[in-house]
Amino acid sequence: MANEQSGPGKLGRMLDGIERVGNKLPDPAMLFLILLFAVWGLSALLSGVSFEAIDPRTNSPIEVENLLSAEALTHFLTSMVSTFTAFAPLGVVLVAMLGVGVAENSGFINTALKRMLKVTPLKFLTPAVVLVGIISHTATDAGYVVVIPLAGVIFFTVGRHPLAGIAAAFAGVSGGFCANFIPSGIDPLLQSFTQSAAQIVDPDIQINPLNNWFFAASSCIPIVLIIWYLTDKMLEPRLNRTHKVNVEEVDVPSMEESTPEEEKAFRVASLVMVAAMIGFFSLTVSETSTLRDANGSLTSFSAPLMQSIVPLIFIFFVIPGAIYGYMTGTFKNSIDVVQAMSKSMSGMAHYIVMAFFCAQFVAAFSASNLGALIAVEGASGLQAMNLPAEVTIVGLIILVAFVNLFVGSSSAKWALIGPVLVPMLMQLNISPDLSQAAYRVGDSSSNIITPLMPYFPLVVVYCQRYVKDIGIGTLISMMLPFSLFLLGLWSCWLLIYWSIGMPLGLGASYTY
Repeated sequence: MANEQSGPGKLGRMLDGIERVGNKLPDPAMLFLILLFAVWGLSALLSGVSFEAIDPRTNSPIEVENLLSAEALTHFLTSMVSTFTAFAPLGVVLVAMLGVGVAENSGFINTALKRMLKVTPLKFLTPAVVLVGIISHTATDAGYVVVIPLAGVIFFTVGRHPLAGIAAAFAGVSGGFCANFIPSGIDPLLQSFTQSAAQIVDPDIQINPLNNWFFAASSCIPIVLIIWYLTDKMLEPRLNRTHKVNVEEVDVPSMEESTPEEEKAFRVASLVMVAAMIGFFSLTVSETSTLRDANGSLTSFSAPLMQSIVPLIFIFFVIPGAIYGYMTGTFKNSIDVVQAMSKSMSGMAHYIVMAFFCAQFVAAFSASNLGALIAVEGASGLQAMNLPAEVTIVGLIILVAFVNLFVGSSSAKWALIGPVLVPMLMQLNISPDLSQAAYRVGDSSSNIITPLMPYFPLVVVYCQRYVKDIGIGTLISMMLPFSLFLLGLWSCWLLIYWSIGMPLGLGASYTY
């Protein structure tokens, strides 16, 4: 990696400084271990302190649990293995990558990329990647294991910097989490917390599960535009000067013209995959389908369909990958298919190590109640300031962005601060729908700059495929402009919505 300056200007020098400092941090695995020890120490120091902040989940004062007590240490040891194996992102990544590995090593993905690049003008490649990333929210965490790594491959094959593709996709998948044309499981999940909080003031109020849909859908266009601009005009030129890709060491398929045999295999494999998808999703049509939840919904997190997304990714990559491999001769027998899966797993070794320490830290941080303390005290502080409504909305966005650096779960944060802020903002004639939208803006904007987000280390691994000495500081410096611009753009967009009286969702209860 080159050490030269990224170019003139204060922003370039600031990003260089952030990168240098951030890359001096330990390996992410060791960073999570250090943070685990820090949580233990803080929990022991604060366990005897009485806090006035009320935990909305229990309606009692928050108590920090001492994780250095004999009972807590015993629980830590006895649950260490189960904490690791139950770490949700680990299963998502490994199961999905097994299927992706078959499709990638057979050559199916390579041929698919060639076809896609033929119909996608190069000047629109960045916005296409960002939009796909945004839409991938519908399939829960699929974007992290499919869209982001493929974006790096796509950019590399057309001669652009692969880290720019990864950053653009990461910004779309995680930074654009609030924006989507298609409703997803997060909508009814957050709505349930919002309605409970609003009923503290108005017991009869009903919140529509799609209360932020109009706002989320209309946000897609400005979000795509800003990420497109930042990627092409700011990030990629900087990467080209400071982070050279060693082409010889990159194991990425070539983009030579497909042979007739490959084209035939691709058509057959694709048709089989489409037929399998149609057959599967036809099972969801019936109102009594076993893929629906108890209320008949297909998009709630409790719906079997949504819980099957990762297995479906595995199946719908394995099927065409295996067919393509057999038809082109890449796979001779089942052993070759298994070896393709094994190859994909070998690249996940570093992430598995990081996931082990990350799982222990996340579990300890949750058990200590430190996250709840930070969230509730922050919400109470914002309430005590008694600021004008417009300033309070922006303050809520900034508060959530800050808390998101420590508490990654979107629903967990809203469960903590929603019961404090929603009733308070209703007194300022701010609807619960607007409060929830402001929360989602802050939550999305800072996703891409917190190393404590479980998928952040995975994105570092993707980057290291092209530039070996990439570290946490490099990724933060890459994503910081995206985060700041998204925060500012979305805040202004939300205030404009409020000022001109546009609805946030379908049947949203909006008051003035």
